[in-house]
Amino acid sequence: MTFDEACDRVLGHEAGYVNDPADPGGETKWGISKRSYPQVNIAALTRDEAKAIYQRDFWTRVHADTLPGSVAYQLFDFAVNSGIETAVRAVQRALDVADDGHWGPISQAAAARTSESDLVLGLNAERLDFMTRLRNWPHAGKGWARRIASNLRYGARDT
Repeated sequence: MTFDEACDRVLGHEAGYVNDPADPGGETKWGISKRSYPQVNIAALTRDEAKAIYQRDFWTRVHADTLPGSVAYQLFDFAVNSGIETAVRAVQRALDVADDGHWGPISQAAAARTSESDLVLGLNAERLDFMTRLRNWPHAGKGWARRIASNLRYGARDT
Protein backbone atom coordinates (compact mmCIF):
# COMPACT_ATOMS: atom_id res chain seq x y z
CA MET A 1 0.00 0.00 0.00
CA THR A 2 1.33 3.42 -0.89
CA PHE A 3 1.29 6.46 1.35
CA ASP A 4 -1.35 8.08 -0.88
CA GLU A 5 -3.69 5.07 -0.59
CA ALA A 6 -3.25 4.89 3.18
CA CYS A 7 -3.64 8.64 3.57
CA ASP A 8 -6.87 8.64 1.56
CA ARG A 9 -8.26 6.09 4.01
CA VAL A 10 -7.12 8.11 7.02
CA LEU A 11 -8.59 11.30 5.59
CA GLY A 12 -11.85 9.41 5.13
CA HIS A 13 -11.90 8.96 8.91
CA GLU A 14 -10.61 12.45 9.64
CA ALA A 15 -12.43 14.68 7.14
CA GLY A 16 -13.92 17.96 8.19
CA TYR A 17 -13.39 20.80 10.60
CA VAL A 18 -14.25 20.14 14.25
CA ASN A 19 -13.96 22.27 17.36
CA ASP A 20 -15.51 20.00 19.98
CA PRO A 21 -14.92 21.20 23.57
CA ALA A 22 -14.98 17.56 24.73
CA ASP A 23 -12.08 16.67 22.39
CA PRO A 24 -8.69 17.12 24.10
CA GLY A 25 -7.15 17.88 20.69
CA GLY A 26 -9.26 21.01 20.42
CA GLU A 27 -9.72 22.62 17.03
CA THR A 28 -9.08 19.96 14.37
CA LYS A 29 -9.26 19.63 10.60
CA TRP A 30 -8.27 16.58 8.53
CA GLY A 31 -7.22 15.09 11.89
CA ILE A 32 -4.57 17.78 12.44
CA SER A 33 -5.13 19.38 15.84
CA LYS A 34 -4.30 22.84 17.09
CA ARG A 35 -2.91 21.24 20.23
CA SER A 36 -0.28 19.35 18.22
CA TYR A 37 0.27 22.05 15.60
CA PRO A 38 -0.25 25.42 17.33
CA GLN A 39 1.45 27.28 14.47
CA VAL A 40 -0.98 25.95 11.84
CA ASN A 41 -4.14 27.85 10.88
CA ILE A 42 -6.38 24.83 11.36
CA ALA A 43 -9.52 26.34 9.83
CA ALA A 44 -7.63 27.16 6.60
CA LEU A 45 -5.67 23.87 6.42
CA THR A 46 -5.96 22.24 2.99
CA ARG A 47 -6.09 18.52 2.29
CA ASP A 48 -2.69 18.70 0.55
CA GLU A 49 -1.14 20.48 3.55
CA ALA A 50 -2.58 17.83 5.86
CA LYS A 51 -1.16 15.08 3.61
CA ALA A 52 2.31 16.68 3.75
CA ILE A 53 2.14 16.76 7.57
CA TYR A 54 0.99 13.15 7.65
CA GLN A 55 3.77 11.94 5.39
CA ARG A 56 6.53 13.85 7.20
CA ASP A 57 5.38 13.49 10.79
CA PHE A 58 3.54 10.17 10.86
CA TRP A 59 4.13 7.81 7.90
CA THR A 60 7.89 8.33 7.92
CA ARG A 61 8.22 8.27 11.71
CA VAL A 62 6.42 4.92 12.07
CA HIS A 63 8.65 3.49 9.30
CA ALA A 64 5.56 2.50 7.34
CA ASP A 65 7.56 1.97 4.14
CA THR A 66 9.38 -0.93 5.84
CA LEU A 67 6.17 -2.81 6.69
CA PRO A 68 3.68 -4.86 4.69
CA GLY A 69 1.02 -2.54 3.27
CA SER A 70 -1.83 -3.72 5.45
CA VAL A 71 0.23 -3.27 8.62
CA ALA A 72 1.62 0.08 7.43
CA TYR A 73 -1.90 1.45 7.04
CA GLN A 74 -3.09 0.15 10.43
CA LEU A 75 -0.07 1.55 12.27
CA PHE A 76 -0.28 4.87 10.43
CA ASP A 77 -3.99 5.24 11.23
CA PHE A 78 -3.39 4.42 14.90
CA ALA A 79 -0.53 6.95 15.06
CA VAL A 80 -2.73 9.67 13.55
CA ASN A 81 -5.54 8.90 15.98
CA SER A 82 -3.53 8.37 19.18
CA GLY A 83 0.07 9.49 18.68
CA ILE A 84 3.18 7.94 17.23
CA GLU A 85 4.75 6.49 20.38
CA THR A 86 1.40 5.09 21.52
CA ALA A 87 0.91 3.32 18.20
CA VAL A 88 4.48 2.02 18.07
CA ARG A 89 4.22 0.73 21.65
CA ALA A 90 1.01 -1.08 20.72
CA VAL A 91 2.50 -2.76 17.68
CA GLN A 92 5.53 -3.72 19.77
CA ARG A 93 3.22 -5.36 22.32
CA ALA A 94 1.47 -7.17 19.45
CA LEU A 95 4.92 -8.37 18.34
CA ASP A 96 5.87 -9.39 21.91
CA VAL A 97 8.98 -7.19 22.00
CA ALA A 98 9.90 -4.43 24.44
CA ASP A 99 7.38 -1.61 24.04
CA ASP A 100 9.72 1.37 24.19
CA GLY A 101 7.89 3.40 21.52
CA HIS A 102 10.89 3.51 19.16
CA TRP A 103 10.95 1.44 16.00
CA GLY A 104 14.32 -0.25 15.62
CA PRO A 105 15.93 -3.44 14.31
CA ILE A 106 14.39 -5.71 16.96
CA SER A 107 10.86 -4.50 16.18
CA GLN A 108 11.55 -4.69 12.45
CA ALA A 109 12.85 -8.27 12.70
CA ALA A 110 9.84 -9.32 14.78
CA ALA A 111 7.49 -7.76 12.21
CA ALA A 112 9.26 -9.65 9.42
CA ARG A 113 8.67 -12.93 11.29
CA THR A 114 4.97 -12.27 11.93
CA SER A 115 2.21 -12.83 9.41
CA GLU A 116 0.42 -9.73 8.16
CA SER A 117 -2.96 -10.97 9.33
CA ASP A 118 -1.68 -11.82 12.81
CA LEU A 119 -0.09 -8.39 13.12
CA VAL A 120 -3.20 -6.56 11.87
CA LEU A 121 -5.35 -8.46 14.38
CA GLY A 122 -2.88 -8.03 17.24
CA LEU A 123 -2.42 -4.32 16.60
CA ASN A 124 -6.16 -3.69 16.47
CA ALA A 125 -6.66 -5.67 19.69
CA GLU A 126 -4.02 -3.50 21.38
CA ARG A 127 -5.64 -0.39 19.91
CA LEU A 128 -9.12 -1.25 21.16
CA ASP A 129 -7.77 -2.11 24.60
CA PHE A 130 -5.91 1.23 24.73
CA MET A 131 -8.90 3.26 23.55
CA THR A 132 -11.30 1.79 26.12
CA ARG A 133 -8.99 3.02 28.88
CA LEU A 134 -9.12 6.66 27.77
CA ARG A 135 -11.16 9.04 29.88
CA ASN A 136 -12.85 10.32 26.71
CA TRP A 137 -14.15 6.81 25.84
CA PRO A 138 -17.70 7.53 27.07
CA HIS A 139 -17.90 10.53 24.71
CA ALA A 140 -15.95 9.28 21.67
CA GLY A 141 -15.78 5.50 22.12
CA LYS A 142 -18.58 4.62 19.72
CA GLY A 143 -16.84 6.46 16.87
CA TRP A 144 -13.45 4.98 17.77
CA ALA A 145 -14.91 1.46 17.90
CA ARG A 146 -16.48 1.98 14.47
CA ARG A 147 -13.14 3.19 13.12
CA ILE A 148 -11.40 0.08 14.45
CA ALA A 149 -14.18 -2.12 12.98
CA SER A 150 -13.65 -0.41 9.63
CA ASN A 151 -9.92 -1.03 9.91
CA LEU A 152 -10.51 -4.70 10.68
CA ARG A 153 -12.55 -4.90 7.48
CA TYR A 154 -9.66 -3.28 5.59
CA GLY A 155 -7.31 -5.76 7.26
CA ALA A 156 -9.41 -8.71 6.12
CA ARG A 157 -9.38 -7.39 2.57
CA ASP A 158 -5.73 -6.29 2.54
CA THR A 159 -4.08 -9.45 3.90
